[in-house]
Amino acid sequence: MSGFKSLFKQTFIYGLATVLPRMLTFILVPLYTNPTVLSTAEYGRVSFIFAYFVLFNVVLAYGMETAFFRFFNKVEDQEKVTSTSSISLIISSFVLLGGAFLLRNHISTLINIELKYLNLIFIILLLDALVIIPFAWLRATARPMRYAIIKILNVAINLGLNVFLLLYLKGLAQSHSVFNIIYIQDFEISYIFISNLIASAITLILLLSFYTKIKFRFDTELWKKMMRYAMPVLIAGIAFSINETFDRILLEKLLPENIADEQIGMYSACYKLALFMTLFATAFRLGIEPYFFSHSKTENPQKNYAKILEYFVALGSVILLGVVVFADVLKPYIIRSEAYYEAMWIVPFILLANFCLGIYHNLSVWYKITDRTKFGAYISIFGAIITLVLNYVLIPKIGFKGSAIATLSAYALMMFLSFFFGRKYYPVPYNLKKIILYFGLSTTLSMLYFYIFRGDYIIGIGALIVFLGIVFQLEKKELKQLLNK
Repeated sequence: MSGFKSLFKQTFIYGLATVLPRMLTFILVPLYTNPTVLSTAEYGRVSFIFAYFVLFNVVLAYGMETAFFRFFNKVEDQEKVTSTSSISLIISSFVLLGGAFLLRNHISTLINIELKYLNLIFIILLLDALVIIPFAWLRATARPMRYAIIKILNVAINLGLNVFLLLYLKGLAQSHSVFNIIYIQDFEISYIFISNLIASAITLILLLSFYTKIKFRFDTELWKKMMRYAMPVLIAGIAFSINETFDRILLEKLLPENIADEQIGMYSACYKLALFMTLFATAFRLGIEPYFFSHSKTENPQKNYAKILEYFVALGSVILLGVVVFADVLKPYIIRSEAYYEAMWIVPFILLANFCLGIYHNLSVWYKITDRTKFGAYISIFGAIITLVLNYVLIPKIGFKGSAIATLSAYALMMFLSFFFGRKYYPVPYNLKKIILYFGLSTTLSMLYFYIFRGDYIIGIGALIVFLGIVFQLEKKELKQLLNK
């Protein structure tokens, strides 16, 4: 049980580093959905461009972060692992982005992103790639506070610049001529990326001390082993990026040009209401990933892995039902214009999709610690195929509803496939009765409330209280043990 306490402490701090900054980014959604700042179509354009960010970041990282964690805990010379992975990412980032910059005109035409935005994107991608290993090293060496502070500062700077440039700069330029130097009319989308660029640059500066401490030694044999481990992770990452962001890209491609950006804007704004589940799942993953690796050689680690998934499903089920019940209460505080509310239909689907994704990440322990990362790639590719096929079929018929259905279908099938293969290669004694009860009951109550009883808070809150009572009764013994340790 003491191991769980340590896990939850790290999860809390990493969660703070992830949840608190992303909670701050809620400020950006009301800002971006404010019709005096961006139109629905302009917000859709920003969301479309950020969809490519995810794909580009995955390619530039090419699984090296996961390989770093695996070999940092596996190889005796940890300094060599740190140095080799750092050199690899530095060289690859400059080569790939240097080539992309030379071909920027062709890339701009190919992906339909204006050149003025693409130039800023390339710089941001380079800066972000250079902090991948420094951040991973902070996690691997159990320095969560420094990790958290830098992450939070990055988002705070980004948010502060967004608010200043989008809300206050125009008025200051009108009353003080000195601000005319940086104010440009109809430059709002560029200001968003400039804010991101400055925040990323400051983050790299804060982490430069990492590069001054390591000895730059490149071990070719180690690098080959890391790359063999990382390549399936890269393939899985690309597939994941398709699952996570290609809905926006395909909406832009498959919907009529005159409504595409507006529909993407609606979809992206309401998608943000699922952020509560995403934050929880991400924070949990950041805490458990190092734990999975470091405890893989302890006696009977499967027992602990089983209990971790049970806790995750219990908490995730509460979040799912809670957000669905109060979605209409939350939406005016996050989405400032009613022009976006047409897409509220997607909220339960996206919440449930991200819940399935979180369960998948917990189940993925089996292929990571047994070095069968190729299965992660296979499963992710299957999910990507489902995403692409269902989006192509459904978007022309039902628009963004089709994207929500495709996202849930892909993540749910990935979850089931990981469980199926895990039972064969690394059996874990999951308490399936409890897990199915929590997952099934919260999903059923959420769907019934949102699509049949939506707005009847007596029914909604009553269902939530009953569900919380069931979870407490079934988990009170473990809760008391955790609190007493």
